[in-house]
Amino acid sequence: MLSRLANIFRVADLRNKVLFTVTIIALYQLGANVPVPGVSWAKVQTLEHQASTSGVLGFLNLFSGGALIRLAIFGLGVMPYITSSIIIQLLTTVIPKLEEWRDQGAVGQRKITQATRYLTVALALMQSTGLVYAFHGHDSALLGVNIDLIPKFSVALAAFMVLCLTAGTAFVMWLAELITQRGVGQGMSILIFANVVASIPSGGRTILSEGGATKFGTIVVISLVLLGIIVFMEQGQRRIPVTFAKRVVGRRMYGGSSTYIPLKVNQSGVIPIIFASSVLYIPVLFSNVIPWHSFQSFVRTNIQPTSLVYISIYFVLILAFTFFYVYVAFDPHQQADIIRKQGGFIPGIRPGLPTERYLGRILSRITVVGAIFLAVVAVVPSVLMSLWHLTGFPFYGTTLLIAVGVALETMRQIDSQLMMRNYEGFLK
Repeated sequence: MLSRLANIFRVADLRNKVLFTVTIIALYQLGANVPVPGVSWAKVQTLEHQASTSGVLGFLNLFSGGALIRLAIFGLGVMPYITSSIIIQLLTTVIPKLEEWRDQGAVGQRKITQATRYLTVALALMQSTGLVYAFHGHDSALLGVNIDLIPKFSVALAAFMVLCLTAGTAFVMWLAELITQRGVGQGMSILIFANVVASIPSGGRTILSEGGATKFGTIVVISLVLLGIIVFMEQGQRRIPVTFAKRVVGRRMYGGSSTYIPLKVNQSGVIPIIFASSVLYIPVLFSNVIPWHSFQSFVRTNIQPTSLVYISIYFVLILAFTFFYVYVAFDPHQQADIIRKQGGFIPGIRPGLPTERYLGRILSRITVVGAIFLAVVAVVPSVLMSLWHLTGFPFYGTTLLIAVGVALETMRQIDSQLMMRNYEGFLK
């Protein structure tokens, strides 16, 4: 393993890419620890202590690496970009113009990317405004405690803080694109990976202090088992063979090749978990607006990771969103049409409608397994928290899913670079 790791630094181009990626991550971590002007650092430390008891804030804080509860320059992290990407991807199926861009290839993809950037800035502007309002002591349901992080609040200061947070999001988006262009891996995924992994040591210390060595050891063992299952499932895929017929153009013969369509078991990644958590955050928002005491009491009691109501709804939502997202991202009708236009066919299946039905049937079977896998991995930590009455759990299923998925994808890219230069890679 060490010799294979040394191979990375023997290739000058790959070595520069890795060092560039590490430098960008270090710069991002610096911005994630510098609070915006006007924030009380003493109260931030108090909120950091309380953050582990708030399921909603804990999940939102996961993707920022702790920068959110510090109201840092990069406090919003990559969440606005993730949300924007999901919205654009979903709108592509219902807005003809976006669908036209998608079918234009590289030119259309640039237009979609530009639209995603504009939407990211707009979402960052709205989210930063809401966060400044909440952190001024107006959202105890989100924070888990009634605390004012902005003691010298004014309209001008609030506008400046919103501007700083929005500019920080735009800068993070630029850093991620730099990693994609000049570094190793996909930029946004690398930054998310760095955030979730950075939060594991502090979370482990919390579990050790609250639950003791026995529960801490049990959680570590369960996390390692989940890690192995996630690696196995992430690598699993159903390969659907596709054959392209031979055709003669002039004096040359084209086609006649065979390939396959890889359908992953976990085709949707962690997107359904993000969707489900966002939906469960809506009642928390409404509890600050609706003056019904019974509704507010229900939200405080049941919309928490340790509540059986929360766990049950969370499980069902992940199942539903997995099917929804998979069929949006991989449309059997569109795939069948692409195969037909390229002169290909699945052996034993006629082109057109039979191919569409075949792809839909295979996709449904795989998605059932993938949805159950995602839901189980996501709720196991919550079940443990509920049984053991723990207020913090660092090894969220989401954390493991992100860490494993990004690590495997990055290793594949490094392997391809090494094998091009006749070096042995990491993955077998």
